[in-house]
Amino acid sequence: MPFDLLAALVLFAFVASITPGPNNIMLLASGVNFGFWRTLPHMLGVGLGFVFMIVAIGVGIGQLFAIFPSLFLVLKVLSIAYMLWLAWKIATSGPVDKSAEAGAKPMTFLAAALFQWINPKAWVMALYSVTAYTMPADYIFSLMIVALIFGVINIPSIACWTGFGVGLRSMLQDPARVRVFNFVMASLLIASLLPVLWELR
Repeated sequence: MPFDLLAALVLFAFVASITPGPNNIMLLASGVNFGFWRTLPHMLGVGLGFVFMIVAIGVGIGQLFAIFPSLFLVLKVLSIAYMLWLAWKIATSGPVDKSAEAGAKPMTFLAAALFQWINPKAWVMALYSVTAYTMPADYIFSLMIVALIFGVINIPSIACWTGFGVGLRSMLQDPARVRVFNFVMASLLIASLLPVLWELR
C-alpha cells in the first residue's frame, strides 16, 4: 500500500474512531455506570467486532446490498428500533450504586460485536474504508491492512471515551446528576440517528 494512501487511512481511522457515535456514547455511559474494567468486554467487542465487520464486508457481504438494496433498508429500520430501545434503557438507568444493586450489567463482548452490524456509523465507516483504501491489484492484502489499522487505532480511541466516563463518576455521585447525565447520553444517541432518519424520509 502506498505511503500516502496508508497515511490517509490512518487519519480516517482515527477521526472515525474518536468522534462521537453510538459506540462512543454508549461506552461513555458505561464508564460512568460500571467503571473501566467492567466495560472492557464491551470495548473489545466494539473494536474486534468492527475489524471482523470490515473483513466480512470486504470479502463479499457488502455485495448483497448492491444486489438486494431492500436489505439495507430493513437493516436501517431494525437498527433505529434497537438504538431507540438502547436510548430508553440508558435514559431510565438509575444512579451507579442503585444500578449495581438492581443487577444492571454492562454490554457483553458478543453483544457489542453483534451491535456493529446494526450500527449505522459502523456500516458507513466499513463500507467507505473497503471501497476507498483497498487496491484491486492486491485486494486481500490491502483489505487486511485496512482491518489491522482500524484494530490498532479503534480500541485506544474508544477506551478514551470509557476513561472519560470513569473520570465523571466522582462528579455524578448525586442521583439527580446521574439521571441528567443518562438522559443527555440517551438524547445524543438518538441524535446520532438523525442522518439515518433523514435518508428514510
